[in-house]
Amino acid sequence: MAEITLKIEGMSCQHCVMHVKKAVDGVSGVSSSDVAIGSAKVVYDDSKTNKDRIVRAIQVAGYEVIQ
Repeated sequence: MAEITLKIEGMSCQHCVMHVKKAVDGVSGVSSSDVAIGSAKVVYDDSKTNKDRIVRAIQVAGYEVIQ
């Protein structure tokens, strides 16, 4: 298992938090996520997914990840 914390721009409300959480939790291999305005802490199985896929899911949801 691996864990990452990402900074996210463009989030301003609880709707944004839920949108990002749904996107992250939808990535195969993600076991848990703790999303707040401006950040996400994600635990995932690194044999099933990687940071790039998680970042891409957030971007597709309409938010920018600050590396």
